[in-house]
Formats: sequence, structure tokens, C-alpha cells
Amino acid sequence: MKVTSADIVISAVKPEQYPTEPIPEFALAGRSNVGKSSFINKMINRKSLARTSSKPGKTQTLNFYIINDQLHFVDVPGYGYAKVSKTEREAWGRMLETYFTSRKQLRAALLIVDLRHPPTKDDIAMYNFLKHYELPCIVVATKADKIPKGKWQKHLKVTRETLNLDQDDQLILFSGETGQGKEQAWGTLKSFM
Repeated sequence: MKVTSADIVISAVKPEQYPTEPIPEFALAGRSNVGKSSFINKMINRKSLARTSSKPGKTQTLNFYIINDQLHFVDVPGYGYAKVSKTEREAWGRMLETYFTSRKQLRAALLIVDLRHPPTKDDIAMYNFLKHYELPCIVVATKADKIPKGKWQKHLKVTRETLNLDQDDQLILFSGETGQGKEQAWGTLKSFM
């Protein structure tokens, strides 16, 4: 997909703030600092529309980005970040649950995982949550550029087995540095639009 326009629409914390356009949405879930913002920036050919940070826990709201006036990427707070209070974590949990379970525009969730490591307990819990609510899930394994090409299949196999991935769910090898997997990701997203 050729991206000609991309902008942040709103940072929302409750349903009344969500955009009202009836266009498809794709939510990006993943642990803190796994590369959700880098994924968005690479997909839309921009360096810093989605703010990246070396400090985990930066995203604390649902950030809606409109792409070509045709779809929204929704960057959700990362999970598994220890330096956030239990109360704050619970509030994020409720905010995410509300969004994932009630949003009609949501077409699929992109579960962003780090290819270099087996998915964490939190990744598995998120995947199971999405499956429980029968939400289509696309698993994007980022940071492929940090692993020798010859080891990609081994790492993908570990990801697939650790998550106990459904046969219907796509697993995309991705690099925010090189753009590896970008075309495949757009192709998959289009199939849900």
C-alpha cells in the first residue's frame, strides 16, 4: 500500500473519545519497548509520527493514527512494564479490555513480539485474550535484523510453538530497520479491510 497521508488523530482513554469514522482499525499490542511505534513508522514511511522511546511505558493512552483516510492504527499501552503502579496497570487493563471487546471498527489485532526471544508470559496471555474474544490476530515478530538470516526459521518456530499459534493466524517476520516484512504486513492488513 502506498501511504500518502498519515496523522495522529487522538490519544484516547475512554470510548467517548474514540474517532467516529466507520473505517477499519488495527490495534497494535505488545510488551513495552518491543517496537510497536517503530512498526507504525516503518509501515507509513515516516521517521517519527509514532514516538519511539528508549524508556519503556511511554504509551499510556490509545493512540489513533489515520492512514490515507482509509484505516486507523491504534497503538495501545505496552504491557509487562514493572515500573508502573498496580493501580495504573489495572486501569490500562480495563481501558484495553473495553477497547478490544466493544470496538466495532476493530478488524484485527497485531501482536508485536521480539523475534530474538521466546514470547513472554504476558505475550501468551495477550494472545489467549485475543483468541478468547475471537479477535483475528496477526503476530508480527520484530527485530529480524538483529538475528542472522539463517536462524530466522528457528526463531519463528519457537514463536509459533510458544504462543501455540492457530493455523489461521499469520506470523510475519519484520524489521523496522530494513523494512523486511512490510509488504507482507500490508497484504495481510488489506485482507481484513
